[in-house]
Amino acid sequence: MNKISKAFENGKAFIGFVTAGDPDLETSEKIMLKMAEAGCDIIEIGIPFSDPIAEGPIIQEANLRSLTQGTTTDKVFELTERVSKQIDIPLVYMTYLNVLFKYGYDNFLEKAVKSGISGVIIPDLPFEEKQELQSVAEKYGIDVISLIAPTSENRIKMIASDAKGFVYAVSSLGVTGTRSEITTDLDTITKHIKDVTDVPVAIGFGINTPEQAKKYADIADGVIVGSAIVKIIAKYGKNAPDEVYKYVKSMKDAIR
Repeated sequence: MNKISKAFENGKAFIGFVTAGDPDLETSEKIMLKMAEAGCDIIEIGIPFSDPIAEGPIIQEANLRSLTQGTTTDKVFELTERVSKQIDIPLVYMTYLNVLFKYGYDNFLEKAVKSGISGVIIPDLPFEEKQELQSVAEKYGIDVISLIAPTSENRIKMIASDAKGFVYAVSSLGVTGTRSEITTDLDTITKHIKDVTDVPVAIGFGINTPEQAKKYADIADGVIVGSAIVKIIAKYGKNAPDEVYKYVKSMKDAIR
């Protein structure tokens, strides 16, 4: 059993997202350590990219803040290595295919595994082209996480049966961002996924309150929260670590 699967063994998993280098690399490190301390089961680390097409304004702005600070992919590898030596929960990268393609799949994944990464989430990687990356990732024991969107109805079986690590069930159409209401029939989507795979299912995109976290953790095996954490970082900057700790703890407590 790999490290990601183990994160779902002790009840519902809380997966928190942070953009590496926002507001700066040193504070990012402190934030991630606080997230783990607060009960985060997996940390999703965003590698900043100039054109993050799956992201709403909150995470877009975090990417810009990070890139303006001079964050590079190599600096993210160094940051991840420092963090992975201090905590034992799985770390996964969330970025776009161009970052890996430009770096070279082999080169990127070799550095990723050395820095302590267990998986990668690539929102703009079509399922039909996934094998090209997955065949290289398997050499390094890295899971390529599959995303299933509300529009994936006829493709759920195909995508889920090939899933590794966990399935990222996208709660809503559109880009990332906090939502007051999620209207997708996630119950049915999750059941369809579970009909074809034993891989855990985590729901993300829009979840931001403890009430929402509990509701969707009852349906799935875990929840993913990004924009709400990034919003706190935008507000508090270098003072964000303790604020993020309080927020993550409240979310984790809600799904226990």
